[in-house]
Amino acid sequence: MEFKYDSYCGLCCGACPVLKANENGTLQEVARTWEEDPDDLVCHGCKTDVVCVYCNTCDFKKCAESKHVDFCFQCPEYPCSALAAFQADDRPHHSVIFENLKTIQEHGVDVWLEQQISRWKCPECGTSFCWYDETCSTCGAPLYNSKKEEEDLG
Repeated sequence: MEFKYDSYCGLCCGACPVLKANENGTLQEVARTWEEDPDDLVCHGCKTDVVCVYCNTCDFKKCAESKHVDFCFQCPEYPCSALAAFQADDRPHHSVIFENLKTIQEHGVDVWLEQQISRWKCPECGTSFCWYDETCSTCGAPLYNSKKEEEDLG
């Protein structure tokens, strides 16, 4: 099955450690580290039928599917209070959703996906990384992760 990196709410699933573990074959290791059942972490992206335990009850996915929209900005209620609360919660990787949705709306999902694939690669060696990685697993270079990005958006 193909992995999908875009989401309804504007997150980049391609930088999610769960999806990355599925993609690169380290799911068992991640499940052990997180003390999770590996079956609960099987995920191919929120726009697929294979989603992990953290995303299988996502209200944004349910809402978008019920309204037959591909992205939250296509909804007449956008931006809703639930999306605003999600963006402003204590998880730094959520802080970029409105910026991401704006880019998708103005330039299209393909352009955004290209930007995201580049965004989540080490600038020194090109190894892909996840939202909270601080250093590259291949070359050790410091990474511009979601925490730093949220501080800059601040």
